[in-house]
Amino acid sequence: MLDLLLPRRCVVCARGGATVCSACVAGFERIEPPLCERCGAPTSWPVRRCAECAGRRLAFAHARAAVAYDDRARAFVAGWKEGGLRTLARVAAEIVVAALARPDADALAFVPSDAERGYKRGHHPAERLARELADAWELPAAALLRRAKSVPRQRGLHLAERRRNVRGAFEPAGPAPRRICLVDDIYTSGATANAAASALRKGGARTVEIVTFARAIRVR
Repeated sequence: MLDLLLPRRCVVCARGGATVCSACVAGFERIEPPLCERCGAPTSWPVRRCAECAGRRLAFAHARAAVAYDDRARAFVAGWKEGGLRTLARVAAEIVVAALARPDADALAFVPSDAERGYKRGHHPAERLARELADAWELPAAALLRRAKSVPRQRGLHLAERRRNVRGAFEPAGPAPRRICLVDDIYTSGATANAAASALRKGGARTVEIVTFARAIRVR
């Protein structure tokens, strides 16, 4: 009855029939090698460090994402995070599992939500994605981080400002296993991932790898 009154439309192309249609799922731009070994940025040939991460002290071993954060992925993420379409977390997880190898980790963690933004959304996208991936990869998922302070949104900030903004934003929520896979929805500059990974290492993790649904691709 609800579908008759409020027909479902694809959050990407607006065609009726599904929350996200199969054509749009197939049309996401997958991130494929060659990549930067450390941060996962697409490169012209395989490199250990790229221009994006060279010279930075990174707390994570490497980062990988399933799709490019282009207009199509941006519409999907907006519907998922801000539109309250929680079931898209499962779609995102299916895309990640198809694109990326199972992490060599003891557990999955997730970037904790800011309390105010989490309250407004009514759900926590990164946690839902982590728990969907945990089921698929048969790994435990745990809340190993908490917010140490509230910070302004990263959107609109330059790279250096993003790093300063999230410095000290997270702290361990308890002892961490030695090998952690940290899950988030989007990798933009790596500032949030790095700050969260640093906190996990303070909690006892020896290695942290990053997995995200989407990644911003910088035009050079």
